[in-house]
Amino acid sequence: MISRYLTAFYQENVQSSGENVMSAIVPLMKLISLTLIGLFLAHPKTQMIPRATFKLLSKLVFALFLPCLIFTELGESITLDNFVRWWFIPVNVLISTAIGCVLGYLVVIVCRPPPQLTRFTIIMTAFGNTGNLPLAVVGSVCHSAENPFGAHCNSRGVAYVSFAQWVAVILVYTLVYHMMEPPEEYYEIVEEGVEIQEQPAVNNVSRPLLVEAEWPGIEDKETEHSKTPFIARIFKSISSVSQSALSDVDFSGEAGGGGSPRSIRCLAEPRVVRRIRIVAEQTPIKHILQPPTIASLLAIIIGTIPQLKGFFFGYDAPLLFVTDSLEILAGAMVPSVMLILGGMLAEGPNESKLGLRTTIGISVARLVLLPLLGIGVVALADKLNFLVAGDSMYRFVLLLQYTTPTAILLGAIASLRGYAVSEASALLFWQHVFALLSLSIYIVVYFKIIVYV
Repeated sequence: MISRYLTAFYQENVQSSGENVMSAIVPLMKLISLTLIGLFLAHPKTQMIPRATFKLLSKLVFALFLPCLIFTELGESITLDNFVRWWFIPVNVLISTAIGCVLGYLVVIVCRPPPQLTRFTIIMTAFGNTGNLPLAVVGSVCHSAENPFGAHCNSRGVAYVSFAQWVAVILVYTLVYHMMEPPEEYYEIVEEGVEIQEQPAVNNVSRPLLVEAEWPGIEDKETEHSKTPFIARIFKSISSVSQSALSDVDFSGEAGGGGSPRSIRCLAEPRVVRRIRIVAEQTPIKHILQPPTIASLLAIIIGTIPQLKGFFFGYDAPLLFVTDSLEILAGAMVPSVMLILGGMLAEGPNESKLGLRTTIGISVARLVLLPLLGIGVVALADKLNFLVAGDSMYRFVLLLQYTTPTAILLGAIASLRGYAVSEASALLFWQHVFALLSLSIYIVVYFKIIVYV
């Protein structure tokens, strides 16, 4: 009798618990295997595939595979009703970024990075990978027929991740772009030197895959103010050069013909408003319409209009062959992303002035503390009935937004702004190495919390 009870207890609890852990670990092991293959192919000692090939692959992901995946999965899943019900997904991105900024500020207080890297420390803690890596995790989890999220696992997961893309892109081209502006003091030191011919060489060391991994063609987006402390000069009016530049911008186009200085002064907009307008004009928000963003917008428009959706999705859709073709291309997205990540890790970390203590501080805050806070945020939102009832994949994607390492895209922004490029490369390398362990642990925890309860 007792032996029968112990056997039943083992089968129902211990054995099932082990199976649950394995179902959480195996998907990540698949991704690690793909990453190791990419690392082996790109390693300097083997060089089986040259760096240029990985750059070409990243362009294919950015311009073809990822948009196809977003369009086919988000377009099929979204409806006008879902568009309203999913409102907390983009809000959660804003919340996770805000909490990350607070944690980044605490890292600055505790670890005391070099003064010129204060804003870098905050933003690298705050902004995580909300696109490629969560899509890869969802695709790997849903690859097995025995996945714990049931039918349409991949479609729902990809749709939820893709729905957050637009707010993440807006944050990149506004908050992240300006937070990565070179500090005034750092820029002045650079300006005193001799026209720095070495800068392109430094960028080229870290550019090959770090920059091209998530934003190909970054060098084409550079403007005259990309690598200057433009906002600092506008708002602080530090140097005479900035004062004259400001006055040139202020009155250009405002003084029509022969008006007196007094009338110009009366008609001119307030100085603060004028400065904000100038900053807004220098914000590269026009670059928001990249292929993945366009795919998201098209998917939302077509998915929320039943008449249009009927042309692309459904068994008898007239253009189903187009959707099926895009779906075949979308299947290459996850393995390509992980191969590129492996190629990036094969380059190893660059030298960094950030310091070991700050590097560990950012990694712990981003990969350990933020996911714990994220569990609390999602639990509170669930208690307040903000989430879709009974949808475990919805909760899993929300939790993933707190769990991923810093977005590789920040390395591209660092290169564009000419600010902390080597530090970004080194930090992203170590974060993605540490994330192999942290993601494994937290995915098991998430499965326990939202799937096996």
